[in-house]
Amino acid sequence: MAKTSVPLVGFLLFSLLVATAQAGVEYMKYKDPRQPISKRIRDLTKRMNLDEKIGQMVQIDRQVATAAVMRDYKIGSILSGGGSIPRLQATPQEWINMVNGFQNGSLSTRLGIPMIYGIDAVHGHNNVYNATIFPHNVGLGATRDPDLVKRIGSATALEVRATGISYVFAPCIAVCRDPRWGRCYESYSEDPNIVRGMTDIIDGLQGEIPRGSPKGAPYVGGKDKVVACAKHFVGDGGTTKGINENDTVIDRHGLLSIHMPGYNAAIYKGVGTVMASYSSWNGVKMHANRELVTDFLKGALRFRGFVISDWQALDRMAYPVHANYTYSVLTAIQAGLDMIMVPYNYTEFIDTLIGLVTNNFIPMSRIDDAVRRILRVKFTLGLFENPMADESFVDQLGHQANRDLAREAVRKSLVLLKNGKIADEPMLPLPKNSSKILVAGSHADNLGNQCGGWTINWQGGDGNNLTAGTTILKGISEAVDPSTEIVYQENPDISYVKTNNFSYGIVVVGEASYAETAGDNLNLTIPLQGQNTIQSVCANIKCVVVLISGRPLVMMPHLELVDALVAAWLPGSEGQGVADVLFGDYGFSGKLPRTWFKTVEQLPMNVGDPNYDPLYPFGYGLTTQPVGHTS
Repeated sequence: MAKTSVPLVGFLLFSLLVATAQAGVEYMKYKDPRQPISKRIRDLTKRMNLDEKIGQMVQIDRQVATAAVMRDYKIGSILSGGGSIPRLQATPQEWINMVNGFQNGSLSTRLGIPMIYGIDAVHGHNNVYNATIFPHNVGLGATRDPDLVKRIGSATALEVRATGISYVFAPCIAVCRDPRWGRCYESYSEDPNIVRGMTDIIDGLQGEIPRGSPKGAPYVGGKDKVVACAKHFVGDGGTTKGINENDTVIDRHGLLSIHMPGYNAAIYKGVGTVMASYSSWNGVKMHANRELVTDFLKGALRFRGFVISDWQALDRMAYPVHANYTYSVLTAIQAGLDMIMVPYNYTEFIDTLIGLVTNNFIPMSRIDDAVRRILRVKFTLGLFENPMADESFVDQLGHQANRDLAREAVRKSLVLLKNGKIADEPMLPLPKNSSKILVAGSHADNLGNQCGGWTINWQGGDGNNLTAGTTILKGISEAVDPSTEIVYQENPDISYVKTNNFSYGIVVVGEASYAETAGDNLNLTIPLQGQNTIQSVCANIKCVVVLISGRPLVMMPHLELVDALVAAWLPGSEGQGVADVLFGDYGFSGKLPRTWFKTVEQLPMNVGDPNYDPLYPFGYGLTTQPVGHTS
């Protein structure tokens, strides 16, 4: 059969359009993928009434969503908040069926505008059982490897697509300036230059934007990519005493030089969305800050995607007097917020915003701007042509190649802070063929502690049933010679340590999992059980302490006892990566992304500050060379 020529195809399409017009069926330009996105947006917005426009500005949680709700309220977006899942161990197909069910509701509306589904995928597809859980951002910052995070972005996009979802609330490009902040592990570094470099993860999530693309325009490079979200705009990592959602007190120069560079880079890379911060800048809530959201982000930086609120942010602006909710909606929309993460009381928000528009408190031009931005992202994503899940990606969830990548990330993220009590007698790498070794500590055999917050649940979890993965203990067991006896006791007493003739001990301790405000901590000490384990083991045998934490912790009281100290951050699901480096299959290469303080009284303390006197300075990290082992 001869190939149909391109001119003939065009003629046939033209003939079809003419026949359609003659039959009295209206030609809808917005449904025509051959049309420029700008024309499709213009055509669609002209057809939309106020209810349909405001519906596009609403994002609700899946717990209150149904196909009927999507249809009747013309809802523009759904999300899974932390732990909002179909069921605990739902398969990719179950996720797909759920997402497609909601999408069918959206497609049944008068104009058939597809919804976009968003999820917190902040260190892999972390809400979903059996997904690959990558190290949290603080560990990735220790790698200093933008190409690595780009590959992690690509792998995360594939796993997200495996469940039929196309929008992620990542990356967090906060510049954490005080480790007392409960979200510090979501920040790559205290250094804005490192954070800016790590925005290469957007290239992995969305695809690399072609050269010559319009500045600030959203970009998604294929069906295996997702829309990203740079968050939280802006200054969330600089709040007073690291208190979550607090005030960032800093002059404009400081805001722009410390907290803004990551956004410049993200917008240059075509990031599709930006999430506003709960925090304030010099007393003004970011969700109400027109100067920064509209004038600077949309104006000076020419961002053309949409700005989304954080979870229930408008309710929090009104707290504790809910009578101010109308004012919160008014100020947020006027400030430049385009999509509101409600996530439950959507009818109240819709009624409030309709009232504000019909009574001329908010001009229709502001609503049209928001809707155009939302539609631009949806058209760019290809949702109008492919609104339903692509089931060809289902095998990507927890794929071995992604787990291998996560294991590589763990290896590169480890920072060696101390190696031997005497300079010429290093403790690491450890021998694989010792007679008997002790593994101890609350985090050695606990996948939940190892992964940290934002894992299956909002606050993370405890134990090894949380998701699929390999604990550090399991990694150690696989790394050593089969003749080596491994004894695991979570919290051994001193007499047991003394009398069992161990060659050495590996103590794995750290913080319990947490997220956001629950992680705010003014003391930053290792939990008491962990301190006791360090004392019991390291005072009696040679030991290496592996610290699992989202930030530096107070180490001074224990440092003299410890032969070797490793900052492993929150490594995620692939604990073998820790063992790979402890036993010398790979060398230590990570560098501190944060200043390691001596006492909390020194905080906040960041590189470049006057009177800078850390325990370990920013950028510190000992190195080792990989060695051969005889089995």
